[in-house]
Amino acid sequence: MDDLERMPERALDWHRAGKGAVLATVVETWGSAPRRVGSQLVVSGAGEMEGSVSGGCVEGAVVVEAMDMVGGDAGKMLEFGVSDDEAFAVGLACGGRIRVWVEPVAAMGDDLLAELVAARAGREAVAYCVNVETGERSIARPGEHGERFRADKSGMEGDVFVHIHNPPLRMIVVGAVHIAQALLPMARLAGYDPVLVDPRPAFAAEARFPGERIVEDWPDEALDAIGLDARTCVVTLTHDPKLDDPAILRALRSDVFYLGCLGSSRTHAKRVARLEEAGFTEAEIGKIHAPVGLDIGAQGPGEIAVSVMAEVVQRLRQA
Repeated sequence: MDDLERMPERALDWHRAGKGAVLATVVETWGSAPRRVGSQLVVSGAGEMEGSVSGGCVEGAVVVEAMDMVGGDAGKMLEFGVSDDEAFAVGLACGGRIRVWVEPVAAMGDDLLAELVAARAGREAVAYCVNVETGERSIARPGEHGERFRADKSGMEGDVFVHIHNPPLRMIVVGAVHIAQALLPMARLAGYDPVLVDPRPAFAAEARFPGERIVEDWPDEALDAIGLDARTCVVTLTHDPKLDDPAILRALRSDVFYLGCLGSSRTHAKRVARLEEAGFTEAEIGKIHAPVGLDIGAQGPGEIAVSVMAEVVQRLRQA
């Protein structure tokens, strides 16, 4: 998970270190506010800060309020609006307006924040719910607010702010090839936790993929160990049925939201025949995006990686 998305974890660390911590969360936006609902900024009593609620234009005012609230027992709602004449000067274009809920960890309670952090670490979908009028707080599961979990959309429901914490998006790439060298950094920039799977040490060398998580196991074993869920996508890139097919078999029988496979139409036709022989139905095989990526006329590893990333985003957001 990107550090910029680890605001609850950072807040709990600072609180337990005795520094105190305050979480500021965007709860509503209008117009061209630059950060989406649910975006967070965390401020410690020592003046440290991470994250963002506005891309910089109102951070100073939020930090000042937060520093005054460290150790407090109640949250506070802030609202920032900018006229059209002033909008571009501060980054809220076209009269953007945002509401920010500022809340000391001392008011949330150590136990409740720890429950939220533990759920996030375990890739469990939860929602942090706070009544901004009464201060009542709770942790909800997908049985409640189900549509918000499916849409990955936090928001106000009356006086209650429902902050969705779905597991981080994850991309599993099978095949340490040139396309993967471009795709993994793109996935990380788009907010995914990328994992590279390839049992061939010469291909899956750290020198070729510096700083990336590499699993040198056979794909079926690797995917079983990593775990597949509805917040995971799988991309196979090796062209080798011995490596691609085991991953495809696992992905087709899972809840992954996207499965894309490199190869020409002819290669895919052979893949389909093997899957039919293995007992997969036409509907199951139809879940595969092949040839992988949007048809944008991509040439070379970098452009192909762009087409793959674009198709993954399209599937996630427009499915």
